[in-house]
Amino acid sequence: MGYAYAPTVIGKYVVYDVDSTVYDDNNMDTTFYKYRIKEKLEEIYVDNEGRSAIKLVRYIKKYNPTVSYDNIPWTIKDVWNYTKTSTTLEVVEEDVRFTKLIFPVRVDAAWNGNALNTIGDWEYKYNYMDRTENINGTTFENVLFVEQKDDKSKNAIHRQYFIEKYAKDIGLVYREIKDLYSNTITVDPSTHLVTPVESRIEKGVTYKLTHVSHGIE
Repeated sequence: MGYAYAPTVIGKYVVYDVDSTVYDDNNMDTTFYKYRIKEKLEEIYVDNEGRSAIKLVRYIKKYNPTVSYDNIPWTIKDVWNYTKTSTTLEVVEEDVRFTKLIFPVRVDAAWNGNALNTIGDWEYKYNYMDRTENINGTTFENVLFVEQKDDKSKNAIHRQYFIEKYAKDIGLVYREIKDLYSNTITVDPSTHLVTPVESRIEKGVTYKLTHVSHGIE
């Protein structure tokens, strides 16, 4: 069924490095963010539908170039909700509910990850599963690739790329987001093709969350 991609052991945690860039066309400014996140399954409760759910508590350490992360205390950033059923994994992030996974896990399975929110229909799908992969220096024997949205540059002014990767018995180990805009369309003179939005960004965000360590405490 693939349930191991979404463990529910209380006390399980994963630590991630986060790197993000925000492009602001109003101020013509680019801001870089770097920090460390720990996501921990902390408490079982009953949600408003009478289902068993888990509080996913997120802690943060803000990057300081003069201080090791080991010497910076964790502070609470968010409390999200993590609900695993026989057919889905739902996660509420900043009060928005996403259907992150469906069960059974099988390649090319597709579903609307935004069916429980108002963002609009996105067809999530599994591109591969049970693949050995090295992520940030750690080798995982069973990795699941979830493509949430990839417009493959079909839009000349807006580029969207949202993916997540999960490892068995660990959960989320990688997330990448590109949500980028450019109203200035240019053409590569050598190929006569429109230059990718990534090469002429005016507004938007890039975001990478990468596994550092995991365990139970």
